[in-house]
Amino acid sequence: MSERRRRAQAGLTLIEMLVVVTIIALFAALVGPQLFKQTDKARVVAAQTQIQNFETALGAYKLATGLFPTTEQGLQALRIKPANLNNWDGPYLKKDIPMDPWGRPYVYKYPGDHGDEPDIVSYGPDGQPGNDDIVSWK
Repeated sequence: MSERRRRAQAGLTLIEMLVVVTIIALFAALVGPQLFKQTDKARVVAAQTQIQNFETALGAYKLATGLFPTTEQGLQALRIKPANLNNWDGPYLKKDIPMDPWGRPYVYKYPGDHGDEPDIVSYGPDGQPGNDDIVSWK
């Protein structure tokens, strides 16, 4: 076999490399958006779960104190005893109050606008009140 023939068979041609790169790019274009959708769904589920954890802790807080924390006291009342509250038996959460999955604080309001329970809201991916909010009353 000649030296030239061996060299031609040993490596990939430019066209073969372009075909491989094109296939990889197409795969990424098709699969990438699906992966991002799954990430967004996971964040929504994480926010819903965290809001449920807050509701459980708030229930224990109310059993002990007879009332929910005010809007001003916020969710921090689950970790730090508010002033002038004798029956507080916390902390009601093991860890500090986390940010929502998008890195913003949860919004707490009591009395709430949706019944006798406090309102807890994560404004979702855009950080603004609107259609993609994750809320405690739904």
